[in-house]
Amino acid sequence: MENDDFDTSTPQGDLDFKINLLFPGVVVRKDLVKAVKGNAIVPTYVLEYLLGQYAASNDEATIQAGIETVRKILAEHYVHRSESELVKSTIKERGRHRIIDKVTVSLNEKADVYEAVFTNLGIGGVVVESATIKAHPKLLVGGVWCICDIEYLYTEDARVVPWVLGSLKPIQLSKFNVEQYLEARRGFTTDEWIDLLMQSIGFNPEMFTRRGKFFQLVRLIPFVERNYNLVELGPKGTGKSHIFSEFSPHGMLISGGEVTVPKLFVNNSNGRIGLVGYWDVVAFDEFAGRKKRTDKALVDIMKNYMANKSFSRGIETLGAEASMVFVGNTSHTVPYMLKNSDLFDELPEAYHDPAYLDRLHHYIPGWEVDIIRGEMFSAGYGFVVDYIAEVLKSFRSQDYSDRYQQHFTLSPDISTRDRDGIHKTFSGLMKILYPSGEATREEIEEILRYAIEGRKRVKDQILRIDSTMADVKFGYLDKDGTWHAVTTLEEGEYPTYYHRRHQETDVAPMPPSGRTPSGGSKTVPEAEAEPAKPAEPEPELFQGHRDYQEGDRGVSYDTLLVPYLRGASQITIIDPYVRMFHQARNLMELIDALAQRKDPADEVTLKLITVENQETPEKRQRQLEDLFQIKQSAAILGIVLDVEFVDPQAIHDRSITTDTGWKILLGRGLDIFQRTTGPFGLATKYQKRRELKGFGITYLRDAIPSESRTRSEGH
Repeated sequence: MENDDFDTSTPQGDLDFKINLLFPGVVVRKDLVKAVKGNAIVPTYVLEYLLGQYAASNDEATIQAGIETVRKILAEHYVHRSESELVKSTIKERGRHRIIDKVTVSLNEKADVYEAVFTNLGIGGVVVESATIKAHPKLLVGGVWCICDIEYLYTEDARVVPWVLGSLKPIQLSKFNVEQYLEARRGFTTDEWIDLLMQSIGFNPEMFTRRGKFFQLVRLIPFVERNYNLVELGPKGTGKSHIFSEFSPHGMLISGGEVTVPKLFVNNSNGRIGLVGYWDVVAFDEFAGRKKRTDKALVDIMKNYMANKSFSRGIETLGAEASMVFVGNTSHTVPYMLKNSDLFDELPEAYHDPAYLDRLHHYIPGWEVDIIRGEMFSAGYGFVVDYIAEVLKSFRSQDYSDRYQQHFTLSPDISTRDRDGIHKTFSGLMKILYPSGEATREEIEEILRYAIEGRKRVKDQILRIDSTMADVKFGYLDKDGTWHAVTTLEEGEYPTYYHRRHQETDVAPMPPSGRTPSGGSKTVPEAEAEPAKPAEPEPELFQGHRDYQEGDRGVSYDTLLVPYLRGASQITIIDPYVRMFHQARNLMELIDALAQRKDPADEVTLKLITVENQETPEKRQRQLEDLFQIKQSAAILGIVLDVEFVDPQAIHDRSITTDTGWKILLGRGLDIFQRTTGPFGLATKYQKRRELKGFGITYLRDAIPSESRTRSEGH
């Protein structure tokens, strides 16, 4: 797959040079989008379409001239909602003016004409020729960003709209040469090609692991594979919906709460086809939420469509090619979900159904995807997103699902539906990474494992919900007959909880969601079959006061505080001095020590009551950023950090209290260690190596109501 004309060990700068050399005119520097966007609420693909016209170069002078041209175009032609009246006036005075706006068309049956609505300009009833609709049918569903010439012709007939559509051009690539694309691809190694795709998405590949890059690439599969059903659930801020809203003019992102049968499939009152008939990808944002109301008819139609690629309009059955993507946020950690429910725990009740879940081809583990930070965005070159969108679209009709069979055979345990899911993911990744179909045995094996893992994650959760389904042995055989098992990462991390099935409802604890677990006896892995050893009694904790002297060593949060915090589900820390970097680090170290001592499946709410750093705006901002990063990191460990800033006068004592009845009076708060010197000293890593400041600490055990104690013990 390598090209001898290039040094494959070249640094990132030379990769950008190669990108411009082999893909001239269809790549752009990704940081330019921010440079030109300003306050324009416009999709990335619109901006990159313009940048691709005027700034697709590696010559700095050309780039700067192109940026100025694009800025001028946006300033003169992009319609801001707040300036719509000014634009209308410009059209009236000039008689004709070019605009960039989102256009949605509907049929006026009474007048037998198509009429357009311009979203930002705020005008409607603009007549559109039938030929325009035939050429661009997506105008009828969801709207399309366009460059339009609008004319103003006033008449005294009040029924006639004065706005006239002179011309309309959707913002998307007009042509694509597949042979040139395949030939240029041969000039890149696999690693370089993956990095080019990452930069095309907008990310700096150096900030991602190989596995992290593959999660981003799987998000592209719905654009290159017909009828691909993908789900991604994970924490907030990981960019789950970004690709489906900004990346391609062929994808439509809608809120999960706005889904209806007429909008998605067909409006039986007028026979109009919904989104699946016009878009390559329909993505449902904010799809999670147990209590969300759902339409049972919609769920049934969706299940049939996802399985059979068809839906009914009266007595007529229609087919469509749209891929379905479901993205949503999780509110619990992975071990918590595995212990109490399953990895689909956050889905609405109607979708927490084996029949629906079994139609999903791949599950991206959103908890493994990094939360997006500023330094993760790319300043290198990538494809103009409209170009790569057309590339992916052009491969939708091809099938690469059998390309692994010359080297490997799937487990005979794998059912037809499991096999379909694996095949579609494999085919999609092949088309994205190796569009010519040429790949080594090792490269094929890598993407086959990803494909199997994603489907296994779906199936394993279905087995937890429906105990009547048979276990499946996920893996593959090579030509020598050697068996290669495939596991999920969470399976290795939490085996005790991962392999559980829901118990009989009369003996199983009710999951937090309020769902009743499916029937069936509990299946216990062999590793868990040994009789449980009796738990050793907890040592009695000291109560009273202790003093520590300046310069003492040998103390850590793990011995000083954590034994008193174990078993608590609610912890409150009152400390006005969590302002500086080392003080924020102290808090993170306490959270880390607490996380190591608790059951990974348990969740703890930790409330910090502290004071804002008012010394300078910069120090205040740094404090907020540090606490935000700690909050994100703590959430991964199953600790929910809640920070409350109060007036300094409102804090009288520094303390830690728990819902298990302990109150710890902290003379110095958490700031008990003297500053360490140098990043490589052992004291930087090990608290017991640090010298102490002089301080006192008092442990008190309060009497708490028995019901509160029971609640905390049962957490």
